[in-house]
Amino acid sequence: PGVFDEIDLTSVRELRNVLYAHGMRPNKSFGQNFLIDRSVLAKIVEAAEISATDEILEVGAGTGVLTRELAKNARRVVAVELERDMLALLAETTRTYKNVELLARNLLFVDPVEVFGEVPYKLVANLPYYITAPTFRHFLESANPPRLLVVMVQEEVAERIVAEPGDLSLLAVSIQFYGRPHIIARVPASAFYPAPKVNSAILRVEIKSEAPLTPNERDSFFRVVQAGFSERRKQLHNSLTHGLHRKNEDIRAWLTAANIDTSRRAETLSIEEWLRLWKNMPTV
Repeated sequence: PGVFDEIDLTSVRELRNVLYAHGMRPNKSFGQNFLIDRSVLAKIVEAAEISATDEILEVGAGTGVLTRELAKNARRVVAVELERDMLALLAETTRTYKNVELLARNLLFVDPVEVFGEVPYKLVANLPYYITAPTFRHFLESANPPRLLVVMVQEEVAERIVAEPGDLSLLAVSIQFYGRPHIIARVPASAFYPAPKVNSAILRVEIKSEAPLTPNERDSFFRVVQAGFSERRKQLHNSLTHGLHRKNEDIRAWLTAANIDTSRRAETLSIEEWLRLWKNMPTV
């Protein structure tokens, strides 16, 4: 056993020392904020409901502070980290955990089928500033999507994702289409080092067991949703006319056929209404 087994990555002093030792200087421009709150780590692990047979994909593993906690509970943890210096550090902090595998790759190039085959897995991520709609959809649209998602995101992003019809956005629809999102806990900036300017939240998304549409249908469905949201606060018949390059009278007829008022705005439609609209559509 080496000296690194004992490092407390939630201690700012020890964290700074280990970062310096690997040639990294934590500062505002570094673009990374390290989780240093043990109670928050425990909440993430608890939200993921990890059993001894579980396989976990952790994206943006960083120092390994969360990786180690996941590894204590799961059968296998595949930790993704792209930054080379961080990867060297991660290799040391997780060295004694035989069930941790490191993957040096951009998370958008991680293919779950290549990593897990058809085995079910859970996706856990502490990437407050980088998780976006494309990140979520990359995994949710895989041939083997995660069964459960537990991610740390900016609080305002979490609020947008769990929004109800009236406040929906493309991001919310992109996630609610695949599963049910809940905010598990709000996380103050002080839980990170250096402290970011905004608060974060732990978001849990239970993924629907059956994919609602085939990949081709899904692409066409999201083309419609994207067109609907392409012009904020515009009436739906206008945004769809411009977004899909169709005649306005055709769009109005199509909305009426789907039993959706032409004057409504995109943010007011529920997922069911978007699906109904898409199903009534002549062809995208």
